[in-house]
Amino acid sequence: MFKCYENNKIDKLESPIHIFISFRKGKTMIESRPKFDKITSFDEFNKYYWYREELSQICKSLGLEYRGTKQELNYIIEQYFKGDLIKKSSIKNEKKQVETITLDTPLLECGFSFNTHFREYFSILTDVSPFKFTADMATAWRKVKRENDLSFTIQDMLKVYYGKSDYAKYDNSVCQWNQFLKDFCADEISCNYSNKIQVAAILWKEVRDSKNKKVYSRELIKKYEDKIEDYHK
Repeated sequence: MFKCYENNKIDKLESPIHIFISFRKGKTMIESRPKFDKITSFDEFNKYYWYREELSQICKSLGLEYRGTKQELNYIIEQYFKGDLIKKSSIKNEKKQVETITLDTPLLECGFSFNTHFREYFSILTDVSPFKFTADMATAWRKVKRENDLSFTIQDMLKVYYGKSDYAKYDNSVCQWNQFLKDFCADEISCNYSNKIQVAAILWKEVRDSKNKKVYSRELIKKYEDKIEDYHK
């Protein structure tokens, strides 16, 4: 979450715990955000901005699984409001004595971990050196542990690596938005607008919902000039 200073610099809010920002017609409005225990529905909860760390703390206080991406934690909280409690995984990450690991070996039965041993193992399987685990693989592994999925095998993880599986996908929209905002603010033309973040948000929405690359370019300002003209100085 950010605030704008008069010199157009962007900085993080010092105390975001019970505050969120919304923008209307170039004005910044800071409103009180209720504490979580005062919120009665997921629709109400979803109206406010929450940091990943806050979501994690909420889940932890409720005795729910508190590890995962922001998208995954949001899902856990959504299920909580529906009465479905996704408890913290009780699976111990201990290596079991398996004589031979094959493509059909379940991850939960071979002591799988993102360590040197399995990095070398996947390097052999893929003929890629040095091998690097992907964000999708990390997301899949979290899902396996969360759901105690004993059917998910080494072969399944390979499919995730090659992009041939929809078992779990890393949500990179937050990273894309952060880069989009950074690039927009770095463009000197952004100084022509009274509220940089709101203008960037309007442009981002158009890009996000399109089939185009999720990156900033000055052409976007020309293309959507009618949508941001109210913020022109």
